[in-house]
Amino acid sequence: MTNQTSVSEFCLLGFSDIRELQILHFLVFLFAYVAAFMGNFLIIVLVTLDHHLHSPMDFFLKNMSFLDLCYISATVPKSMVDAIMQCHSISFHSCFLQLFFFSTFGTADLALLTVMAYDCYLAICSPLRYRTVMKSRACVQMAAGSWLSGPLYSVLHVGNSFSLPFCGPNFVHQFFCDIPPLLRLSCSDTQPNKVHNMVLALCYGFICFIFIFVSYIHIFNTVVRISSAEGRYKAFSTCLPHPIVVSLFIGTGFFMYMKPNSRAPSTQDMLVSVLYAVVPLNPIIYSLRNKEIKAALRKVKRQGRMPSRSI
Repeated sequence: MTNQTSVSEFCLLGFSDIRELQILHFLVFLFAYVAAFMGNFLIIVLVTLDHHLHSPMDFFLKNMSFLDLCYISATVPKSMVDAIMQCHSISFHSCFLQLFFFSTFGTADLALLTVMAYDCYLAICSPLRYRTVMKSRACVQMAAGSWLSGPLYSVLHVGNSFSLPFCGPNFVHQFFCDIPPLLRLSCSDTQPNKVHNMVLALCYGFICFIFIFVSYIHIFNTVVRISSAEGRYKAFSTCLPHPIVVSLFIGTGFFMYMKPNSRAPSTQDMLVSVLYAVVPLNPIIYSLRNKEIKAALRKVKRQGRMPSRSI
C-alpha cells in the first residue's frame, strides 16, 4: 500500500477558509463534543453506580454510551484543532487510523442497536422468557460480539479503500477522513473499490436493518393488542426512541455511502456528515428519555442538595 502511494499527507479543507466561520466551526463542534461527553459519561456513571439500573437494557445503554464517546472522539477533536489553529494537514497513516476507528465504532454502534432491538422484542413479546434468555453471560456475549464486529468490518472496508494509489491532489473536501471524498482523490480506477465497499456495507447494514425491522414488526403487533390505553402508551414510549435513533443513524449513513459518488464536493454531504458524526443522538433521543435514567438523575440531584450531617 505504501509503495503505491506518492501522497504522504492529506489536507482536510473543512467547511470554510474564512476565519470567522472557522471560529464558528470550532464553537459548534466544542458544544456538541462537550454535550456528548457529559451526556454519555453521566449515563455510564449512573448505570454503574445505581443498583436499580442493572437490567440488560441498561447494560447495553452503558456500552452504547461508551461507544458514542469513542465514535465522536475519533473525528471531532482533530477537527476542532484544525479550525482554531488553521492547520488542516493529516498524514496518510493518521488518516487511515482515523477512518479505521471511526468505522469501527460506527459499525459496533449499529450492531449494538440491533442487539437492543432483540432485547426490546423479548421484553415486549416474550416477557416470560426474558429473564431466562437475557442472562448476564448472554448480555456480555452479545455486547462483545458487537464490539468485535467493528474492527472486522473496518479492516475490509477501510483497507480496501487505502489500497488504492493516491498521486495528488490531496485536498479532502470534508472535516475528517472519510471514504467518499478520499476515493475522489485516487489516480486509478475506483469503480471496483466502490462496488466492493457498497456490497460490504449493504450486506452488513441490510442484515442489521432486517433484524431490527422484523423485531419491531412483532413489537408493534404485540403492543396494539394490549387492551389498556395506558399499557399501549407505556410500551410505545419505551420502545419508540430506539427506532428513531436507528432511522437517523442508518438513513444518514445510507445517504453518504450508497448514493452515486460524484467528483464535485457537496455542501449537503458536509451537513449530513455532521448529523451522523458529530450530533450526540444517543443521549439526546434515547438514553436521557429513559424513565429509569431520569429517575436516577433526579435522585443524584436530590442527594447533591442534601446538607451533609456533622459527625
